[in-house]
Amino acid sequence: MKLYDRTKRLIDWLVSALGLLVTAPLLLVLAILIKLTSRGPVLYRARRAGRDGVPFDVLKLRTMTDGADRQGSVTVGGDARVTPLGRVLRLTKLDEVPQLWNVLRGEMSLVGPRPESINIVEEHYTAAHREALSILPGLTCSGSLYYYVYQEHLRPEDGVGPEEFYVRELLDAKLAADLHYVHHRSLAYDVRLMAETAWVMVLKVLGLQPRWTPPIPLSNPQLSSRK
Repeated sequence: MKLYDRTKRLIDWLVSALGLLVTAPLLLVLAILIKLTSRGPVLYRARRAGRDGVPFDVLKLRTMTDGADRQGSVTVGGDARVTPLGRVLRLTKLDEVPQLWNVLRGEMSLVGPRPESINIVEEHYTAAHREALSILPGLTCSGSLYYYVYQEHLRPEDGVGPEEFYVRELLDAKLAADLHYVHHRSLAYDVRLMAETAWVMVLKVLGLQPRWTPPIPLSNPQLSSRK
């Protein structure tokens, strides 16, 4: 795995550096639009658990009203805190472009489990879940693809908060897909996931329902046994 890790880090550095250079004009335009359409900063810094659970600040273009994170960091379908422009940014994933800086700094990778909020890791991760923290978090992974295609639009029933719904209904399946990547990661798998992510994003933007087959049946008793 050492050759894989070194090669992956080189690819991460090259792609993130080039990506930031190419998207700089777009980020400037989006920054202006965010300032014109809602109060608050352009960038949102979210404290997340990185490799081995080490905290770091993941960068995003702000998509919610200023101070909305004080009501909780988890968002689900139909969250009223998301601004109209924020909905577009989330649909196209343009809000996550600043995370190329996290990749360039070595805090994230292009492919890896999405970084989770620290309180969810500390309060809800089982021993099995924590294996997802053994590698760098990433911009995309099998778990984030599963969430994007099958879970992102789901809404909790009345009286159930977003975080409770996320932990109870969505987290186990998402992490089961991510752990499959952790156990089978390779450069070929990375390329495949990046290509599948790009294809799913295009279909979503066009208003079409993408089809994506998870790498494993997303049921795992070990993941569901909370400790």
